[in-house]
Amino acid sequence: MDLLEPLDAAMITAEALSEPLHTAAVLILCPPADAGPGYVDELYRSALADTAELDPRFRRHPHAGLDTAGLWVWHTDEIIDMRKHLQRRTLPAGADHEALWRLISELHSEPLERSRPMWMAYLIDGLADGRFVYYIKVHHTVIDGVAGLAMIAGALTTDPDKRSMRPLYAHKSPAGNGSTSRRRIPNPLSLARVALRGLTGGIETARQLAIAEISTVANSLGSGTAALPLEAPYTRFNGRIGRERSFAGGSWPKSRIRAVQKATGVTGNDVLTTVVAGVLREWLLARDELPNSSLVAICPVTVRGREHSAEDDEHGNLFGLQLCPLGTDLADPLERLDYIHRAMTWAKHQVTDRGSNATMLLLAPSIAVTVLSPIAPLAPRLRRGYNVSISSVPGPQAEMYWNGAHLEEIYPVSTAIDGQALNVTMCSYADRVTFGYVSGRDVVPDIGSLIPLTERVLADLEAAVAAQS
Repeated sequence: MDLLEPLDAAMITAEALSEPLHTAAVLILCPPADAGPGYVDELYRSALADTAELDPRFRRHPHAGLDTAGLWVWHTDEIIDMRKHLQRRTLPAGADHEALWRLISELHSEPLERSRPMWMAYLIDGLADGRFVYYIKVHHTVIDGVAGLAMIAGALTTDPDKRSMRPLYAHKSPAGNGSTSRRRIPNPLSLARVALRGLTGGIETARQLAIAEISTVANSLGSGTAALPLEAPYTRFNGRIGRERSFAGGSWPKSRIRAVQKATGVTGNDVLTTVVAGVLREWLLARDELPNSSLVAICPVTVRGREHSAEDDEHGNLFGLQLCPLGTDLADPLERLDYIHRAMTWAKHQVTDRGSNATMLLLAPSIAVTVLSPIAPLAPRLRRGYNVSISSVPGPQAEMYWNGAHLEEIYPVSTAIDGQALNVTMCSYADRVTFGYVSGRDVVPDIGSLIPLTERVLADLEAAVAAQS
């Protein structure tokens, strides 16, 4: 029996109470010089016919029932109807990024079918200069953002002349790789052994939780860079998200981030998080909604080690979570950067030292109050565990190609749900870094305004660094 891991089982269960939990990526590609007018159609026809080497993770879907004693297990489908997983779209003539983001918002609003492998891909043409888009969304139980980007990178090449490449969701599996087990009635003894393993690990987990909680309180009282449970102020991002999603993305030279990083001695992720914090501060301030106390972000901290790769790792998710106060109550961008650097350093230490399971269990009350409160009728608008999800995923470091098409940009399109109605994910690729903002259409109706605001906040941070030098 191929059981879902605890985190994945919790995700698929929580989805029934809240909103879809899929994550996605938008790849903007420029066709090769020798491409004909039917280039994208040819790619589409080829992909529909190519299922022999489909990634095993893209053949399975979660299942729970009497035959599994109520436990979530993976069911593998031997036959895949690709027309239900790969579709074509064409943008109106003269479409720009704004038109693309409107279509992506519509596609991202649609939930994935749980009765079949939980992923969808779209080939979209119609952009200027013959450029086209590959949009792929996958349920978070299938793969996390880091592994997803690594899988995409593994399907690309640095050779612009290479052709006959497989779709981004397919790969040639090493012998015996992936889960191909068939669904069967579980042995009661095997279920008992699973339960026993959980109990024997409980004592050590409880010890780690106690140590982590003491460390959090001590750090909050000392430096103030650790967020206590339910310390985040209520914002519009903590309400209901609604059925419709909104998305906007923007791209910036990585050199600008590195220049700030080098001048201040912080990490690149610290700089990116500080920019997002400044965007949230300015956007809420303009609407007279900025709380007096700092907003708090929930940030994934990957624990995917060097021994795990996107191709041979059976784990869908390998990351811990930590709360990070964003210093949105600080007007000075350099003070905010220093504050976030210290907060993120402590958070990474917690996940590395305590382990992802202990840190996630420690955050369970904060997560539950944040995402479940909007569902309850007449829920009071009191404090929450956090306000926004912020993450950064690494993409390919070199310029990449797919069937001769040059990959110009990668945009992450992550998960936003009730109580966590804004998600910001950054992705690095070659010499650029992209920001992807996802929210509810009613929560952030002018989500496109966050892109020029991101430029303004980054420029203000650069000016502050230059003035300090």
